[in-house]
Amino acid sequence: MRDTAPRGWKAGIWRWTKRLTVGGLLLAILGAIGLFTSVYFAAQSMPSYAELKQSQNGQTILVRARDGSEIVELGPSYGQWLDADEIPQVMKDAMVSVEDHRYYSHFGVDPMGLARAVYNAAAEDRQVSATSTITQQLARNVFLNSNRTMGRKAREAVLAMALEWNFTKDEILELYLNKVYFGGGAYGIDSASRKFFSHSATTLSLEEAAIIAGLVKAPSRYSPTADVEAAVGRANVVIGQMVRYGGLDPAVAREVNVEAVNLREEMGQNSIRYFTDWALPQLDLLLPNGTFEPIEVWTTIDVGMQRAATASVQSNAPEGAQGALVSLDRDGAILALVGGTDYVTSNYNRATDAMRQPGSSFKLFVYLAALEAGYTPDDNVQDVPVTIDGWSPRNSGGNYAGQIDVRTAFAYSKNSVAAQLGNEVGFSNVASMARRFGITTPIATVPSMTLGSSEVRLIDMARAYAAVSAGGQSVEPYGILRVTTPDGEEIYRHSNARSYRLVPDYVAAGITDLLQTAVATGTGRAAQIGRPVAGKTGTTNSSRDGYFVGFSSGVTTGVWMGRDDNGRVAGLQGGTAPARAFAAYMRYAVRDRPVEEFDTDLKLPDWELEPDDELYYGEEGDYYYYIDEQGNLVEPGRTNRARDEGFDVEGEGSDIRRDPLDPRGMDEQRGGTRSPNRPAGGQSPQKPPQAASDDFLEQATGQDLPRDQPRQRRMADDLINEQRF
Repeated sequence: MRDTAPRGWKAGIWRWTKRLTVGGLLLAILGAIGLFTSVYFAAQSMPSYAELKQSQNGQTILVRARDGSEIVELGPSYGQWLDADEIPQVMKDAMVSVEDHRYYSHFGVDPMGLARAVYNAAAEDRQVSATSTITQQLARNVFLNSNRTMGRKAREAVLAMALEWNFTKDEILELYLNKVYFGGGAYGIDSASRKFFSHSATTLSLEEAAIIAGLVKAPSRYSPTADVEAAVGRANVVIGQMVRYGGLDPAVAREVNVEAVNLREEMGQNSIRYFTDWALPQLDLLLPNGTFEPIEVWTTIDVGMQRAATASVQSNAPEGAQGALVSLDRDGAILALVGGTDYVTSNYNRATDAMRQPGSSFKLFVYLAALEAGYTPDDNVQDVPVTIDGWSPRNSGGNYAGQIDVRTAFAYSKNSVAAQLGNEVGFSNVASMARRFGITTPIATVPSMTLGSSEVRLIDMARAYAAVSAGGQSVEPYGILRVTTPDGEEIYRHSNARSYRLVPDYVAAGITDLLQTAVATGTGRAAQIGRPVAGKTGTTNSSRDGYFVGFSSGVTTGVWMGRDDNGRVAGLQGGTAPARAFAAYMRYAVRDRPVEEFDTDLKLPDWELEPDDELYYGEEGDYYYYIDEQGNLVEPGRTNRARDEGFDVEGEGSDIRRDPLDPRGMDEQRGGTRSPNRPAGGQSPQKPPQAASDDFLEQATGQDLPRDQPRQRRMADDLINEQRF
């Protein structure tokens, strides 16, 4: 009896093991038959080699401005077709080494590479990385689109094996090197060689071949005309791969000097390409099914504004510095975009890609968080030296104003106040506010973040300020209005993204008040254009970055200036060159728009009003207590109390000071006149009747009220006792 159960259990396990094994083998056989059938029929229906050589895999794109005018036509550029024996061996070795070093040993799909990618993804808990072979890349470029779906990858694998079925390795590599895209409209190694080096690919050197081979992974990122340092770094990676897999002698590799390669100087480009470089890649998302036919892309760009933006950046950028500008309409439409002072010299897009410190323009989020937490522009703050977690911010010039209001602190960009506000509302809340308004880059929740120490993108900052201009509603930048075929058939039309309220109306009104003051009387005075402007300057340490972002009449514009190497720029401040460039551009941008006054009327919600709001506006018969700076109770109208506590009152002494919580002083601070409901001349109001009986108060507080004191004094003593504990 004891051996029956184990034997039965083992027998059951064995039966299921055999069944699973047989079932797995059958599925594998059926899968292999299905795969063989798919590859066979794909190979039979595939075009001939001569037909593949003649086919074009590029697409002509006509880009139009918002008024329909043609601004640029982009399309494929093909060099001379090079047969396999005309292609330098160094070019073949470079491409195979970096893109598919097992190219000559696989059948179109690399099982070893795929297995390794799956293992690494499982071990590191991430997605499976790209494992396309050269043959798969050719299949995708010739027959498919770039959609990253499992179905497309499966078709790609089948077509790759069909290519291997029909053609030799040399023929496939010849097709690949003559058809692969290298950026800038260049298809094939000959077109790339002529574009970057001004000569045919038949004479490519080792260094030049390494640069071209390195472009396939990311043509825009590693383009030598976009970022020489990135291109050189990538080319050196290719050289290393050639040593490892391509038989390159290490001694030869050590003599390679990629930086010595002479690049061709391009002519005839203009700043509109910064915009198209940003907008056109979005077609892969907007047209998910892909299309190879010619298309016309109608964009949001305004040609006149683009010219004005280019001129304003070029004429105001300090010598040796770069500049960038982004301008958005009230709905997020990009009106102008300049990514640098000269697209020919560098097509690196500093408006959309560069991450630089925004300086004090980041204070927008500090003050938004403060206003949402209950501050108003008229509230008093202390501009004094402070230390927060060992960090001591300094004001520009080292001057401190003492007690000032929030509006003044923002207008004059007081670092001390911004740091204190950020500390009070919480650095994480400031970071959350920045995220809420569209900042996509990492934000460190450290004290210095209040002064803009975290790097941001200019387009994100412009988006955030545009949301303020929209009254606190979210704004989504976009650049493509619609896409049509040459015959006019519409295949895409932009629909406005759903707008979300980011902050309440009163917060948007309050921050607009502060931004307007910063331009009217503060650090942004150079941005004035003769109509209401709201904005903020930003300057980083040692004048490495200058920022100005602002808006007027529904147009929001951000300007950045600085050096690509993050070096110091003498005299650069947000309120100088960037603000002047902003003004030069905005005068043109809003010239045909009606003047719009800003809505800065703060209508605070009920929950944010003081419980004793009638303190300043109540009837004359009302009775209240106030607390002075030392925490002592002050009765209304008792001006002698101020004298007793050592305060100089108006008209007495040279140092005129006022209890900030004295109702008479507050009335004068707010409007310059005393409230008509307040007694004049320091007279105390008549004693009001008791609002509640002593019996009720004793029941509510659980305490006996002493009967030998006036009710008002007893209430004061109770309140003082509560404060002590």
